[in-house]
Formats: sequence, C-alpha cells, structure tokens
Amino acid sequence: MTLAPVLDESTEAKPAVAPRIIAIANQKGGVGKTTTAVNLATALAAADKKVLLFDLDPQGNASTGLGISRQSRSVTSYDVLVGAKPIKVATVPTSVPHLAVVAASVDLSGAEIELVAAERREYRLRDALAGQALDFDYVLIDCPPSLGLLTLNALVAAHAVLVPLQCEFYALEGLSHLVRTIERVKRHLNPTLEIQGVVLTMFDKRNNLSDLVAADVRDHFGDKVYDTVIPRNVRISEAPSHGKPVLLYDFRCPGAQAYVHLAGEVLRRERLRLSAA
Repeated sequence: MTLAPVLDESTEAKPAVAPRIIAIANQKGGVGKTTTAVNLATALAAADKKVLLFDLDPQGNASTGLGISRQSRSVTSYDVLVGAKPIKVATVPTSVPHLAVVAASVDLSGAEIELVAAERREYRLRDALAGQALDFDYVLIDCPPSLGLLTLNALVAAHAVLVPLQCEFYALEGLSHLVRTIERVKRHLNPTLEIQGVVLTMFDKRNNLSDLVAADVRDHFGDKVYDTVIPRNVRISEAPSHGKPVLLYDFRCPGAQAYVHLAGEVLRRERLRLSAA
C-alpha cells in the first residue's frame, strides 16, 4: 500500500490562509502522544502539507524521534516561549520533506516556574505563533504529560486538540480530567478551542480489554473518535532509536500504515470543516 491512494481524496482541501494549529495532548504519560505527534506530522508532510512540529515537552522525545540531536539544539522551544528568540529562528528542517521542527530542551522544565509571574503567561505560545507569518499548513504541538502551564499554553494557542488514548482502563479515567481542562480553557481563555478527535493507541486485538475500552470511548465521544486505531507494533517502538518516524523506518508495517490512514482521516475532517465554514 502506498501513501497517495489513502490521501488522494483529502488533499483536495483548499489550503488555509494561516496554519491550522493542533495540540496533541494527554496528561497521562505512555499513551503514544509523542509517537502520534511525530508520525502524524510525517504522514501529513508526505501528503504534501507543510508541517511544523513544535516540541513543547521538556523530554524532547519528538525532536529525538525526528533525528535532531541534543547537541544541535542551539535555539529551542524554550527560547520561543520566554520571548528570547522568534519562532522562525528556532525552526529547523528535518530529513522528511515539508516537515520542520522546533526542538525542545530540558530548559523547558523550568519554564513553568519562570513564567509564573510573567505577563500574559498563558498566551506566550499563541503570541509567538501569531507574531510572524508562518509558511505552514499545520502546526502540531507535542505537549508534556501534564496539565501545567506548558500544556495550557498549547491549548490557548491551538485551534483544536487531538487526544491519543491508550486502550486501558486508567487512560479513560485521565481523559475526563483532560476534557474538563479543555472546557475551562474554552470558557476563559480560548473560546474557539475544540476537540478535533480522539485516537485509540496501543490497541491489542488479542486483549478483550482493548475492545471494551474502545467501545466505551466510542459510546461517550461518538464520531469524535477516529475510525483508525493504532495497534501495538514493535516497529513503532524501534523507530525512535534510529532517529526516524516509523513511516521512514518501516513503511509497510501495520503501525506505519495506521498513521497513514489517521492522516487521511485528519485531512478529510479538515476538508469538511472548511466546506462547512
């Protein structure tokens, strides 16, 4: 299976005047959030969309997964957030055509404390993204596994939230906290924020619990849940150690193909949104 047939229909969407900003968020760690950010960004770029991946996680795993070494991260998302550098200076190309990244550094771990008394502390990322004309169709923000000030900046800056959800019981419990946070941000800080979709990750078809969790999520969120399910796949786990998205590491594996289909769904939803506007 190749990429083009899956995405042909969706690429008919009209290009946006400004980039569509999507935060990829879940305060629970280990749910496939960074993996989804890296591989969805790669699949969108393969569909000829210009994509910027903004790494807002102090662990910097999204940057590593795209082959950006820690030694080469001279200007990072920390510098953008504290206002030391403009976003264009921090943007670096990747080995994937049409995909660029603003890499993260461990300095981000102290940013929440530094920004506590800062003016417009919740709007730092929004102001940085709006302060310059960005030549991208999509900006994907990889959030840290928490609901602190960094994630809050992402939610205030974003048009929509994509939620990766691991197919296990405790992930469901955490999802309710995230939804309440999104609703509070929508009421007080970003009235246009919406849940773009929930993507089920680490799905194990041999495990009945995966089916039960998937059924519960679909029952609660309805068509907000993507049809595409990301399976447990060893190739997805191996890819970051080679500094590659799984689509470059092993395009034919089930995990890579799942992210291709997810990108197709994202683009179709965006096409429908634009046609309804």
